[in-house]
Amino acid sequence: MSVIVIAFTTLDGIVSDPDGRAGTPGGGWMFRQGPEAVAGDKFRLGATLDEGILLLGRTTWEQFSRLWPGREDAFAARMNAAAKLVATRTRTDVSAWANSRVVDGDLVDAVGQERRDVIVTGSLSVVRALMAEDLVDEYRLITFPTVVGTGDRLFPGSGTPVDLECVSAEQTGRTVFTCYRRAGR
Repeated sequence: MSVIVIAFTTLDGIVSDPDGRAGTPGGGWMFRQGPEAVAGDKFRLGATLDEGILLLGRTTWEQFSRLWPGREDAFAARMNAAAKLVATRTRTDVSAWANSRVVDGDLVDAVGQERRDVIVTGSLSVVRALMAEDLVDEYRLITFPTVVGTGDRLFPGSGTPVDLECVSAEQTGRTVFTCYRRAGR
């Protein structure tokens, strides 16, 4: 089992408000590069998505549950069929998106007990909780050639140093896809 964090990020490391829904001054940076920058399986999940489980925070789950069920392309079919685990303290009903269930008990314990690969998308508070417990094995990032200057960063300015190794880096249109794994894991 591996914990894989996937994220869209700016060149200066900002991950907040990529689609502009939060209304931040620099928000919407993801779509300024065109739809092809985010279409399809850009994170190279493939069978990992089929056999693993998506872990989403409540806000990301709510956005995705409105977005993905209405799509009919091949990647949308995979997203809709995937098992989903929702980290929430306020929702009990997650039936709006197929194969979703609420984390039962403690998030870190639930991830630790999971036998499948866990794919965390968006959900910065979930990512940070897993980072704090040293549970993240891999980061798959799509970096946009944009500097926002302000917002939430994937890697906060303080914390324990983490050594990563670059497994792959590839330009995809105007963005760059990179995959980093924990050194020695």
